Amino acid sequence: MPATSVYVALLRGINVGGRSTLPMADLRRVAAECGFGSVATYIQSGNLLFTATLGADAAAARLEEAIAAAGGPTPRVAVRSRAELAAVVAGNPYVERSTDGKQLHVAFLTQGAAQPSLDGIDLARFAPDEVTVSGRETYLFLPNGIGRSKLAEALGRLPADATVRNWRTVTTMLSRAEAVTLD
Repeated sequence: MPATSVYVALLRGINVGGRSTLPMADLRRVAAECGFGSVATYIQSGNLLFTATLGADAAAARLEEAIAAAGGPTPRVAVRSRAELAAVVAGNPYVERSTDGKQLHVAFLTQGAAQPSLDGIDLARFAPDEVTVSGRETYLFLPNGIGRSKLAEALGRLPADATVRNWRTVTTMLSRAEAVTLD
């Protein structure tokens, strides 16, 4: 039997702006019906913690299919293992400047999505906002917040399929994942 791993799933576009509503109780139920263990959610924006013997890609696909089959929205899902999420937190190039959850954000590519290209974007014109692409994550330093950021707006128009979380959500999900014990 494959080893059990701890995962965090981040659903794209759930419960944002009154569209694609999915009650967290429904998400927990669907995840449990997928055979996932230690199922828990955090806040209302589609943050799920679970254990599974599947790999991350298979878990994401199963979750996407199960949500759609249950009559919910059809969100794309980014799944990271506990170790991968710890590496995301450790790799943030902007934490030396700020740990304010309103200034730091991470965009997580959903399973199978192509890495965004910043080619052709004059990043200097968006100062003081900054962006760093690293693997399947894009780190954002937005000193004035995401709501008024022209850089975040420009990146939102790129073809990458990603879901964005503020730093507080990222670190909280890691803390919760680290608290899960495996037998």
